Amino acid sequence: MHPVVNIDDPVGKVVGKRANLTQENYIDYAMSLQNSLRGFPQPKIPKGVFRFKTHEDADQWLMDHLIRKPAN
Repeated sequence: MHPVVNIDDPVGKVVGKRANLTQENYIDYAMSLQNSLRGFPQPKIPKGVFRFKTHEDADQWLMDHLIRKPAN
């Protein structure tokens, strides 16, 4: 069986590489990203075991609880 990709060909393009991202820079970047995400409200999804007849019913229930307005 032949490989699907020719491993002898050089890599032509790199997508998504960040320049000069050392271990310390990466930790600072990750912490700043985490701090910026804290400002968004977290959805309150009821805990427990829920049974649904179909996956579509479960998906609809989850969407309803993710996009509902919190009761004040």
